[in-house]
Amino acid sequence: MQMRNAAVLKLSRRHTLLGSLALLGGLSKASLAGTITDAGKASVSATAPKRIVTIGSAITEIVFALGEKSNVVAIDLTSMGVAGAQGLTNVGYMRALSTEGVLSQAPDLICVSSDSGPPAVLDALRASGVPFALIPHAPTIEGIKVKVTLLGTLLDKAAEAEKLSADIDVAFAKLAEKIATVKQRPKVLFVLSLADNRIMAGGHTTAADTMITLAGGVNIATSFAGYKPISAETILETPPDAVVMMNNGENSHETGEVFANTAFVGSPAAKSGALFKMDGSYLLGFGPHTAEAATELARKLHPDLPL
Repeated sequence: MQMRNAAVLKLSRRHTLLGSLALLGGLSKASLAGTITDAGKASVSATAPKRIVTIGSAITEIVFALGEKSNVVAIDLTSMGVAGAQGLTNVGYMRALSTEGVLSQAPDLICVSSDSGPPAVLDALRASGVPFALIPHAPTIEGIKVKVTLLGTLLDKAAEAEKLSADIDVAFAKLAEKIATVKQRPKVLFVLSLADNRIMAGGHTTAADTMITLAGGVNIATSFAGYKPISAETILETPPDAVVMMNNGENSHETGEVFANTAFVGSPAAKSGALFKMDGSYLLGFGPHTAEAATELARKLHPDLPL
């Protein structure tokens, strides 16, 4: 009888221990909800934020897509073109932020793209005591999904983030299937600016380079990384079939002005008038609508391709 009672007690203790472990596991999962490690390697937590400031068009797009639009109180200049952002307070250009401008919105969460600045302001915002999340920016498909996952976790919208990521995969897969049928890929140059006839172009590892590739083109500015000046001689060696630019801001130029530049005179792009301009944030922001933007660019580069 004593042996049987001891066995029952032992089994009871085991069940209690297992139950406790399960409870601890549940608490652990609950405590992780809304907590991420951001691009600055900092642990960031948010608890049902009601006053969110989003910096970077992709960040704003994703937060809206996750159902948190009503809780966003301020955005940056690059987010002004995001559907539904009109009327929100603009705290300035993402690379020229001010600490006072952001904190004056009394935010309870600040979500900032990692390519924002200046660094001193980002440091001050992190030190302000307001939850501050630096979201990594990488101009790749995977980079978009990382943003979605991090923001979904931070805002306790994991299910919505999972669906959004799945939709992004589907959209890019459809585009890739069409582009795979392209036999002749046009040579393309992305021109960031043309001030004083000095051509600033998008080299490899840039958002422009990735977009050209996604759209079935070949970037001719591959001898350098980032956005840098490119010589007329380099362009004349590999004349582009098309030139891509932004259609907004001071860097917008008319077709005649662009193709009057000696680097483009006589190029296939100049002969056909193939200057394609798109909204900068839409084209280069790498948010949820990037597949849509890449498809739009592909239509311009491949007018005969059913897209």
